[in-house]
Amino acid sequence: MKSTVLLFTRNGMGDGPAELQQILAEKYLSLTLDSGNLPERILFYTEGVHLVCEGSRVLSQLTELENRGTQLIVCKTCVDTFGVTDKVKVGIVGGMPDILESIQQADKVVSL
Repeated sequence: MKSTVLLFTRNGMGDGPAELQQILAEKYLSLTLDSGNLPERILFYTEGVHLVCEGSRVLSQLTELENRGTQLIVCKTCVDTFGVTDKVKVGIVGGMPDILESIQQADKVVSL
């Protein structure tokens, strides 16, 4: 099976209103879990880091993905910049080298 990496650079999916972006991310991750075709890694940077933080509506889906073996990598520079380091609830806080390596080694990269 090809290795897939997902990129979350927004606090949700798409360019719509914030609430819609969150709903779409929740639906996408739920359907991904249901499909059983899980990504190898999910990367979170810029506004995307908020998805792994306390209060995110997708924390349960991300926790389940992590429990099933998907690696969640969160940009350290971004969580520091947004001041949310202590609010990260899932994933590994890593650096740009981790993100770069994940993208370079993936067979497929999907930006959400």
